[in-house]
Formats: sequence, C-alpha cells, structure tokens
Amino acid sequence: MAQKKVPRPTSTRTLNGALFISCSVADRNGGKDRTGGGGGGGEVEPIWAALIPRGVGVGPEKVLRLIAGATSSPICQFIESPRTFLHSVDPRIKLAWLLALVILPARSHIYMRLGLVLYLTVLSIWILPNRIWMDQLGRVALLSGILFIMLGFGSDTVPSLAQLRTPPPSITGLPNIPSSLGSYSYTIMKLGPLQFTRKGLSVASTSACLSFTIFQSASLCLTTTMPEQIASALRWFMAPLSLLGTPVSEIILTLLLSLRFISLVFDEVRSAALGIIARRICWHQLTLMETLDVFFLYVGRIFKNIFSHAEQISKAMIARGFRGDCDSHKIYLFSDSSLGFVDFLSIFCLLSLIGAAILSEQLL
Repeated sequence: MAQKKVPRPTSTRTLNGALFISCSVADRNGGKDRTGGGGGGGEVEPIWAALIPRGVGVGPEKVLRLIAGATSSPICQFIESPRTFLHSVDPRIKLAWLLALVILPARSHIYMRLGLVLYLTVLSIWILPNRIWMDQLGRVALLSGILFIMLGFGSDTVPSLAQLRTPPPSITGLPNIPSSLGSYSYTIMKLGPLQFTRKGLSVASTSACLSFTIFQSASLCLTTTMPEQIASALRWFMAPLSLLGTPVSEIILTLLLSLRFISLVFDEVRSAALGIIARRICWHQLTLMETLDVFFLYVGRIFKNIFSHAEQISKAMIARGFRGDCDSHKIYLFSDSSLGFVDFLSIFCLLSLIGAAILSEQLL
C-alpha cells in the first residue's frame, strides 16, 4: 500500500507585505522530507514531536478571529442613531459627570459604589444598541470581576508576623477574655491559604467599581458626544489656564485629532486580521518561528497603514492652511452654549448624587 504524503512547510518569505509559504512533501509514516520525486533521505522527525497534540487550545486563527470580532463593534466612537436624550445633554455637563464618577467611587460607601455600577449598567442598556452594550458590558464586567477576585483574596492574605507580648491566659491563671457578643467577624471567607477579609472587600470593591465606572462612563460619553463637542467643552473648562501660558489650543487640537484617529486604528486592526484569516493558513503545519513571523508581519502592516493615514491627515491639514500655529489657525468647533430642560435635570441629578454620597459616608 502506498504511503500517504502530506505537505509540510519548510520556509516562509514575504513579498510586498504578502506571506508565501513553501512546502515540501513529508511521508506520514516514515517522517522523512523529500523535496523531489526521488527517495532521498532527510532528517527523521523526533518521536516526542509526534506525541505533541496539535490543534488543541487557543490557536492563532482563533486569536485573530477574536481580534476581528472585538474591533467590529464601534468602541469609544460616536453613534449618531438611535438618538437618545443623552445626545442632547450639554458636553460640559457630561464632563462634569465624568469627573464626579471618577471621584465618588473612591470616597463613598460600598452601597454607593454598587449603586453607581447598577446605574451605569441600566443607562448603558437603555442608551446603547443591543449589540454594542452586550459587547461592552461583558468585557468591562469580566475585567472588573477579575480585578475584584485578585484584590479581594490578595490584599490581606499574608498573615502578620507580630506576636503577643503578654503570656497566654493559661499560663498566668487569668480567665479568658470573653468573645464579642455581636456578629462582627473580620474574616469573611477562607479558601485554603487565601482569606477574604473586610479590608480586602473594601479594596477590591473600590478598585473594581472605579474601573467599571471609568471605562463605562467614558464609553457612554464618547458614543453619545461628537469629538468636536468634547473638544469645545474641554476648551471652555481650560480657558482660564491660557492666562498662565498654557497652550490650550495645541492641547485641544491634539485631543481632536486623537478622537478622530481612534476609528482608523480599529479599522486597520480589523482589516489586517480579516486579511490573514481570508488566506486560510494551515496554522497547525507551521512551526513556532513561522507563526511568530506571521504575527510580526501583522503588527508591522498595522503600523505601516496607521503611519500612512497620519501622513494623509497632515497633508490634508497643510492643504487647508495649517502651518503649525494653533492660535492663528481657526478651528471651527460647536459653540452652542444654550441650556435646556434636559441639561438642568442632569445638573440636578448630579448634585443629588453628590449629596447622597456625602450623606452615605457620614451616616453608614
């Protein structure tokens, strides 16, 4: 019976960014490589190499599909429709909300932290489309959950080395100190050598809630506010700093270009990943160095396209009369400063939230 022959990649080379893989014919049973039709002998494949399972675990193609899927939904990008009440709120009030949501989780009670997380969750489900909020909330909740578990069990696990200076009551003949009549317990849960204490609960809840509120509130602000509106609101807040010599115009222009550049970065990452997936590379037949070579080409292609977009943006700015002086160059931003009913309602809710956080810190 003729032995079945399968191709095996022997080398890779690139031409203009494309990947070419040259293969040789390998005998499945004998384990010898033959580049021609003759039966020339090659190196015998080690026995231990045949025992390594292939195609098990997270493969490179699955990683690329995860990257392409993660960047398919708009992340931190303005979503024009469906238009909600949050789109009509003044961007200056949104920035004030962002500042409050950064400070309050670190200074308020644990009930207030959980309330802020629940509030942002409900607001995200209400404002964002289904495909977007399911994707964003899942990732942010996973990150916050991992952070909560690590800090909860790791912040107060190592036992203290301090010892009591007084002898135990059994030696001195004194009666034991009665235990507390209440139900207070410093240790909440023990898991082997790890223990979850009240200190760990405080540190873990603060860090996890702060991470959740920062990521999700920033995502809500960016998805419901145009980059020009954010730049205009930040310029309004930073206007007094111009009296101290702060280059406010340069900072605002840099922020505006950065917000415009976010969508280009995600598009390039996704398109490059889809380009490699479409080539249907047999990853299980590549060696480790060949797989790393493909990923290095992938990262290099992303940076090359991003630098190309940056060069095109600079040429477009020069063609429109920009010469490097942000003060003399006119930047047209949205300057509508009229406040409506939704804005006053947002201010009232913000003041109520700050007052509730202060009361919870004093009463609880």
